[in-house]
Amino acid sequence: MNARNITGGALLSALAMSVGCDSSPKEPSSSDLPNIILLVSDDHGTDALGCYGNPVVHTPVLDKLAAEGTMFTNAYCTSASCSASRSVILTGRFNHAIGHYGHEHDYHHFRTFDTVMSLPLYLEAEGYHTARIGKYHLAPESVYYFQEVLEANPRSTIEMAEKTRDVINGDKPFFLYFCFDDPHRGHPFRSDPWYLPNNFGNIPGGYPGEEVMTYTPEEVIVPPFLPDTKETREELAEYYQSVARIDQGIGRLLEILEASGKKDNTVIIYISDNGIAFPGAKTTLYDPGIRLPMIIRAPGMETTGVVNNAMVSWLDLTPTILDFAGIDPTQLYFHGRSFKDIIEDEEPEGWDKIYASHTFHEVTMYYPMRVAQDRQYKLIWNIAWQLPYPFASDLWASSTWQGIHRAEEEYFGKRTVDTFINRPEFELYDMIEDPDEIVNLADDPAYSEVFESMKDDIRDFQLRTRDPWIIMWDQESVFQGTGVNL
Repeated sequence: MNARNITGGALLSALAMSVGCDSSPKEPSSSDLPNIILLVSDDHGTDALGCYGNPVVHTPVLDKLAAEGTMFTNAYCTSASCSASRSVILTGRFNHAIGHYGHEHDYHHFRTFDTVMSLPLYLEAEGYHTARIGKYHLAPESVYYFQEVLEANPRSTIEMAEKTRDVINGDKPFFLYFCFDDPHRGHPFRSDPWYLPNNFGNIPGGYPGEEVMTYTPEEVIVPPFLPDTKETREELAEYYQSVARIDQGIGRLLEILEASGKKDNTVIIYISDNGIAFPGAKTTLYDPGIRLPMIIRAPGMETTGVVNNAMVSWLDLTPTILDFAGIDPTQLYFHGRSFKDIIEDEEPEGWDKIYASHTFHEVTMYYPMRVAQDRQYKLIWNIAWQLPYPFASDLWASSTWQGIHRAEEEYFGKRTVDTFINRPEFELYDMIEDPDEIVNLADDPAYSEVFESMKDDIRDFQLRTRDPWIIMWDQESVFQGTGVNL
């Protein structure tokens, strides 16, 4: 056993015992447990998928997966930031509770507390072979430990799929964490000259095995939160091409899975970590930033082509996957819950509210926000509302933003530039009448009862999840620096 395995195994044993889980890897038969593939794209919204209503972008594989399984229309991340969101996906707990407040990499260095138990460790203890490929963006590795790390260019999606053959064809049930770099913006983020579109990882001639799918600026569909400009359309065309590459990589992966004979015993889940890499989506808790695609195909489904409207979040992924693996998530500590039993329902009861928690993207981007959202209303609490809203480096440099900024335009999409940058403490929206989140009802006396009720809801959510930022309700305590005991 190498040093890396010793580290992971030691933590697995210690943490599993602390939650009452037998850490000794089991020896299941291949028929006992389903294989699990969790596909995570990087900055992909519901705006660019055929099955979610976009007739232009080419996603036949994901569209077919949705037709064979379930497509969720109200699935949400809890923090619209890559690294932070991934920590929620693999722990089932909010970032403010596990210390992973923002980006892990480079100079940011946010890390999950080393006492936290993650999904791959639970599954390893159950007898799964755990493997990952592509974007990781998490720390410490001892917490997010996988037994096997596969190497491939995370933009070359077909190459990524080919590298998984041995895992898929192995003797043990497997958990494969398959993470694309697409359709994240590509380097360099700052174009020269400024008005050139970002490449979104696209290269001339494409990657090995890729059928390059190009789009014209004229044919793309501009989401309502973006300005309909030349620069926006050119960048969306590049974004669509990157999305099409994801679809091709998943297609090759599913071919390998079917050839292995394990298709009918494999759970496949497709999600994105947060919304598209444009201002108004990524790093915000508006719907374009947090309402995301989720498609699931699972063994034994009797109904296919299900369109499920349950309000679920990435907090629920780890409990759900453990449920599929035969582990009772109610006996463990999560902020989320399993939605395994409602996958084939279109309108399940009791799934009518989500919460969100964002604190940092980059370390220089302090802007804590908390959200409570139900079927009709959404309340955003901008805790540091006195500060201007910070821009992620790639979003600020985008030609989409720079075109508006340099021309000193008043509006960015349907929102004024001023209201985008200078936000009030509270934003209350009627998501039925105002799905674009433009008309703030927080100061409207007609909505005072809703406003107060949702503020109480956010406070209760913070208390339940041991959120240190709950102290910000009491400004006197903040100024005195008394801290908080939860």
